[in-house]
This record gives sequence, structure tokens and C-alpha cells, in this order.
Amino acid sequence: MAKGNGSVGLDRMLVLEVARVTEAAAIAAARFNGRGNEKAADKAAVDAMRYELGRVSLQGTVVIGEGEMDEAPMLYIGETVGNGTGPEVDIAVDPLEGTTICAKLMPNALAVLAISERGGLLHAPDMYMNKIAIGPGYPDGVISLDASVEDNLTALAKAKGVKINEITACLLDRPRHADMIRAVRNVGAAVQLIPDGDIAGVIWTTDPAETGIDIYLGSGGAPEGVLAAAALRCIGGQIQGRLMPSNDDERKRAAKMGIEDIDRVFKLQDLASSDVIFAATGVTSGSLLKGVRFRGDTAETETLIMRSKTGTVRRIASRFRDVGSKFALSRD
Repeated sequence: MAKGNGSVGLDRMLVLEVARVTEAAAIAAARFNGRGNEKAADKAAVDAMRYELGRVSLQGTVVIGEGEMDEAPMLYIGETVGNGTGPEVDIAVDPLEGTTICAKLMPNALAVLAISERGGLLHAPDMYMNKIAIGPGYPDGVISLDASVEDNLTALAKAKGVKINEITACLLDRPRHADMIRAVRNVGAAVQLIPDGDIAGVIWTTDPAETGIDIYLGSGGAPEGVLAAAALRCIGGQIQGRLMPSNDDERKRAAKMGIEDIDRVFKLQDLASSDVIFAATGVTSGSLLKGVRFRGDTAETETLIMRSKTGTVRRIASRFRDVGSKFALSRD
């Protein structure tokens, strides 16, 4: 792995810096909670995240971002961010995971960021990815994208030591998942449908006693798959993903980004292969995190911050004063 300025790996001080970036994005997006304006909420989050990243001591390259250079003015794939000092890192961002749920003031909108040593995150094209994920504590290979829904749920129930009717699967509420939802219910397992936010859906599998979610199934964005894998690398679990190009242009885009075998099944180590710091700040309240709460000119946030090298998982409650100014956030 290439390192910048002679540094060895990621500096632990980056943990707090990364948290500050997602906090700023979440506060900016939360001003649009329930306002019905997805584009304005997303733009606010992008602007805030880009600004804060510019203040961090790192030499970052966006590998998962808002799209290609000609599609996004900021945080586009290949953009360099940071103040030009510190370690060379790859950066994956989703400034507002769940633009629709933010606009509708529904649960589990997040501001998400992951950084890794250079080359540590898959450069995933912006297309669909079929995914399956579970939390930690199970034997390797207990789930497989190549197995049927019934076989995966049966194997998971056996590994967990419960009956299959005690298993709950999380899926995005989409027409394309109708057959999969039917298959889950036909074997006696339960289904929790979510409107958006499959990063949170994957993370829920890591604590089924708290969330009630044992397994994540179905297709969603490939970039979100990489971000979810970054979280699992820190907290434990298994994930597999396979790209689902819808046309030749998407196949060419994948090849351009170094993915020659479009049918390859990517596992956790393929998606996130080195030391990773992952942060998510709640925009709207949900099962994973509390959303931003404004109290006059003060904002309160809750952030989940994790690092794979140390296995640490922190929840940070922060209060910011003077948030009437767009980016003037000072910690109380």
C-alpha cells in the first residue's frame, strides 16, 4: 500500500476528523428534513462534506462518490480532497444516504464516510449490485449469493441455533424484490422492508438482538455495498456482492475501473481490504442512530465511528453552537 509523507497506515487522530466531516454533512442535510426537496438536501450535505474534507490533514482520492467528473461538481470519483498533507488515502462518501427519507422525514437517513489506506476500497461503478450480508459470529461461507433464498435462510438458522421462523431478513421495498420477499416468507422467515438506506440495513445485521435483523438481501447501489463492507470490516460480519450492469455502457464503465469479470462475486476482503475508518452520523432518527436535533441556534448529533485495525466502535454525542452560520460549527 502506498503511504503519503512516510506515514505508516492511518493516524488514529483521523477518527475524530472523520466524525467531524459526517457531523457537518448531517447538520446541513437535516435543515431539509421533511421539506420534500431531495436535491436541496443532497446538495447541502455534499457542500458541507466537501468543505470539511478540505480542512483535514490527508491526501485523499474519492473512489466512491457522487458520480463521474462530468456528473457531479464535487466529490466526484477521482477528485482529490484534503489539505494536501498527511497520509494518502482512498475515500468513499455518501453525504446523504437516503435523500428520499430525509425529504419525507422518515427513519434512518445518514451522512456516511469511509477512508482506507490507498488501494483499500473497491472502485465500484455506480450501478446495481446484488448483495447478501450477515453479522459476526458465523462460520465463513454460511451464506452465498449463488445459493437460493431458502438455502441461505436454512443455513443461517442452523448456524444461529434457531428455527427458521425466528429469522428476519431486511430488503429494500422495491418491485424487483417481489419474488425474493415471497421466497423469504414461504420458508417461514419474516421480512422487514425499508424504503431506502441499505447501508444501515447491512449494519443492522451486526446486532440482531437489538435490531431484530439477521440478514440483508437484495439489490441496491454498488457504492453503498462498498460503504457497507467498510462498516463490516470494522465491526465484523460477512458480505457478498455481484455487479448487475443493465447495459453495455455500464459494463464498459466497470472495465474502465478495473473490473474485468463482471460476474465475479466480491467478498468482504475484496470490497474493503485494509485498515478502514468508517463514520455515520444520523440525519433523521432511526434504529441505528438519533437524527440531528436543532435547539435554537444549537444542533445535537449522534455519530457511529469505527476502525478496523483496533476493532473499536464508538458512539459520539456532540453539540454544536452557532449553527446559523453554514459551516461555523464549534464543539460545545
